[in-house]
Amino acid sequence: MSHPAAVSPSLRLLFVSLALACAVAGCKRAERKEPAKPAAEQPAAPVVRTKEQAMGSLLALPELKAWSNQIEQRSGGKAHGAVIEDDPIPREINGKKYYQLTFVENRAEDVRRRESFLVAQSGDEILVEDVETDKLLSLQEWRRKIKRVELKSAD
Repeated sequence: MSHPAAVSPSLRLLFVSLALACAVAGCKRAERKEPAKPAAEQPAAPVVRTKEQAMGSLLALPELKAWSNQIEQRSGGKAHGAVIEDDPIPREINGKKYYQLTFVENRAEDVRRRESFLVAQSGDEILVEDVETDKLLSLQEWRRKIKRVELKSAD
């Protein structure tokens, strides 16, 4: 008879294989975990834009690009869309400073205001001055409003 403490070679191989499989699975699980973030990680400083960058961000808006194209087409190239500065002194709202800019139709004989904007000096916020209600609109609110106007005028 065999001694009860003796383990057959196949059973020993099974235990070793099982232990090895557990070790490999533990390594794989450790690889999937995201690396720990430093405890002292600080939020990134807000991006500060120049007046020229603020003007460029307005001219990059799809609505202003479309208006510029319409102005040029209707005038045969004699008028152009442009962004001008309303006031060189930044406007402060809730402790945040904004460039005061206006999109205009620039003609040889005059300049016609289309829309006034406040572009944050830090961050990417753009507000629109609603002259009808004397309120400031977010860019998203303004877009919804002008789409309603476009739909009404299309009838």
